[in-house]
Amino acid sequence: MGQAVDLPGAAHLVLADGVVHLDPATAVFEAMLEGWARQQRTRFLNVEGTIKPRLALVRRFAEFTNDYPWQWRPEDVEAFIDWLRRRRPQFAVSTGRNYQNGLRLFCDYVTDARYGWPVKCLEHFGEIPTQILHEWNTVTHSSEYEGSPGRRPLTYDEVQALFDAADGRVEEIRSRRRKGALAAMRDAAILKTVYAYGLRRQEATMLDLADLRHAPRAPDFGRFGALFVRYGKASKGGAPKRRTVLTVPEFDWVVEVLDRYVAEVRPLFSPGQHPALWVTEKRGRISRRRLDEAFETVRASAGLPAELDLHCLRHSYVTHLIEFDYPERFVQDQAGHQYASTTAIYSGVSDDYRNRLIQRALKSRHADLWEAGS
Repeated sequence: MGQAVDLPGAAHLVLADGVVHLDPATAVFEAMLEGWARQQRTRFLNVEGTIKPRLALVRRFAEFTNDYPWQWRPEDVEAFIDWLRRRRPQFAVSTGRNYQNGLRLFCDYVTDARYGWPVKCLEHFGEIPTQILHEWNTVTHSSEYEGSPGRRPLTYDEVQALFDAADGRVEEIRSRRRKGALAAMRDAAILKTVYAYGLRRQEATMLDLADLRHAPRAPDFGRFGALFVRYGKASKGGAPKRRTVLTVPEFDWVVEVLDRYVAEVRPLFSPGQHPALWVTEKRGRISRRRLDEAFETVRASAGLPAELDLHCLRHSYVTHLIEFDYPERFVQDQAGHQYASTTAIYSGVSDDYRNRLIQRALKSRHADLWEAGS
């Protein structure tokens, strides 16, 4: 089986020798989970976003099988995924893959002789854990994009309808003399900012006042010439990525939006010394869930399809930059994508734009005929 060493998460570091447990199976299983969590923490994986969901998945699978890892078989995971799909008709392919990858990683950990679990299980239970996921019972990655077909960029008219609804909601609350007008003004401003800079939820909610930047080549925009994004999407095991997103002339209206919010709206929340750009009535930072709720409320008011979510504004930003004829590399850098292929997935240019491209190509190729015809 091999000799266990002092790797983070090794069995002998989380399961003491010579201790008699009233329930040995449960004790070993809990030690496995603690060891796996420790191993992942040493790789600097995100605790809330990665480690805890993985542990919860393994617990859920164990509860479904009513067995322990050294008893699991390939047919168990097949039955588990089938059960999930029958309970949730909209169970996404990407979600299924994430579940399978999580269970695969746990099985990799407990079957690795360097961590000592095969020896422990053989000593205590006469069985050893095995890898239960293989090429025949896991989802194949056959396409670049596997998200909901309903997720797409908004058209220009839909973006305008969304923002009109956001502004209209402020006036509606005021006219009824109800509470919430201040929060509605903030929500309208943050939704417009998400679109104007192509931000992810985390990136938007974690902005501070100090992240408002001048752009030397756009002095007219003042302190709103760029946003310094410090909480971009991290690679596995890495820190959040940083980037500076420039304010583009086509979205220069956001300068007035941000200026009014910072100068007039935000102070009314009495944030004190709180650094957050987007603050709440309780003088805290707005949460990602609250941002989602703000979008969903405004989307319903605008009569837009329920399939559209907040992330569609980011898709819209990328698409519209492309339609404004910005170079691919510039769009990629603005969006914070490591690969151009990811930026391509985000875009969904309109038929009008594609027709203009064809017309431009024809005009370039047949310039003499074009001039004669005009």
